[in-house]
Amino acid sequence: MGRLVAISDLHVRYSENRDIVERLRPEADDDWLLVAGDIGEVMSDIEWALRLLSERFAKVIWVPGNHELWTPKEDPVQLTGEARYQHLVAFCRRLGVVTPEDPYPVWEGEGGPAVIVPLFVHYDYSFRPAGTHTKAQAMAVAEAAGVICTDEYMITPSPHPDSETWCRDRLARTEARLAAELPPGLPTVLVNHYPLVREPTRVLRYPEFALWCGTERTADWPTRYRAACVVYGHLHIPRLIWHEGVPHQEVSLGYPREWKPRAATPGRLVPILPGVVAAR
Repeated sequence: MGRLVAISDLHVRYSENRDIVERLRPEADDDWLLVAGDIGEVMSDIEWALRLLSERFAKVIWVPGNHELWTPKEDPVQLTGEARYQHLVAFCRRLGVVTPEDPYPVWEGEGGPAVIVPLFVHYDYSFRPAGTHTKAQAMAVAEAAGVICTDEYMITPSPHPDSETWCRDRLARTEARLAAELPPGLPTVLVNHYPLVREPTRVLRYPEFALWCGTERTADWPTRYRAACVVYGHLHIPRLIWHEGVPHQEVSLGYPREWKPRAATPGRLVPILPGVVAAR
């Protein structure tokens, strides 16, 4: 019987990371793979990795990270914002890769059944530094600390005027789908690039970076939607934490400078079902 496993933040523009992706293999023919964003920035790199993984795993479920939404000058595909995201969705559908726009698949293997819920809700600058009450105040604190995410220069959220408006739109669309489409009673595995609760950001070396790490509006989603596990990436701090009785598993690989000093084997696929829930 197969496993539900996960990884994120592959960043395949680095040759060392690309080599790791080349070596990724399922343990069983019916393993499913969750890819929680940040495969890369250039469309050809993203497509290479998704094609490779879709050929090896029984099912691949992908959600976008912020890097997939960048529009680098060197990328022949100069789409921005929603158009770039929809371009990736269309490519995934040609491969049979599940995206946040597709029906939610049900994992029936060991540890199931559970509904796999890929999410794309972006961020809205609500993970603000203490004492700040507006985006402008929070950004001023971040600028003073020398912490500004590259997203500010690389993501154009068109047709939305800004990222927080895009986030509000994505939240509304997603909540409507969850209300209408989740099978009653089944647990879920919520897969998002960003943490759904703020707690994982508390250990950031530069706490101001939390501005670009999610939204307060998803804080009750793990309990509201019966999450057996929340899977996320983005922070490049792979670890398991428990919050309000729900396991939150970061599955990021990260940059070579980050994973090389670690004792753990880089690119290890993290077991979600069975695995995380039984680890407490």
